[in-house]
Amino acid sequence: SSGLLFERISFYGKVEDLVQVFVNDFQDNLWLFKHPIMHYVRYQGKSVLASKDMPLLMNKWKYYLVNLWQWHFHVWSQPGRIHINHLYKDYIYFLGYLSRGRLNTLVVRSQMLENAFLIDNAMKQFETTVPIIPLIGSLTTARFCNSLGHPISKPTWADSSDSYIIDRFMRICRNLSHYHSGSSKKKSLYRIKYILRVSCVKSLVRKHKSTVRVFLKRL
Repeated sequence: SSGLLFERISFYGKVEDLVQVFVNDFQDNLWLFKHPIMHYVRYQGKSVLASKDMPLLMNKWKYYLVNLWQWHFHVWSQPGRIHINHLYKDYIYFLGYLSRGRLNTLVVRSQMLENAFLIDNAMKQFETTVPIIPLIGSLTTARFCNSLGHPISKPTWADSSDSYIIDRFMRICRNLSHYHSGSSKKKSLYRIKYILRVSCVKSLVRKHKSTVRVFLKRL
């Protein structure tokens, strides 16, 4: 529903400290308070409205947007599909990443003459993690592993040449590595690459009826 709304209109406006919005379809006036940091992102039918730590403001935006879509643009929206997440407490799945904010405490020791001081500095860090469960689900659908994430052979490629099979697996690994290279935690990405590598070996072993050790030396 949010996609229909923002595809119909495109506007830029300068908002003062307090703006009174009159809408004919509303019985009451809506009051929107200006906030210096407000971000809107839309990708593949999903929309994210991000703001600084102000839960009251986000709850008001949720109420205003639902009423705006339903009464002014005649677009039905389900309030239950709009979720408010605190980035420093919960992960949010967006753009193929699990993202959240995190506060890291950095202790700095300072010494002035005979006195020493310990200063705690809280640093904000945006943490992105590779979503291992959805990726394993995709690999399971493509027959690279089973539902538990154990690599299996690719029987449909048994008639292809060795170079073709290796090239296909390397291309998939390369694309995944490039897309998820911005992740702050690479452990899940290494597991996905391991599944693809072993699946490639098992596919070649099944084709040549050989052993895994022989093809591991070739890769």
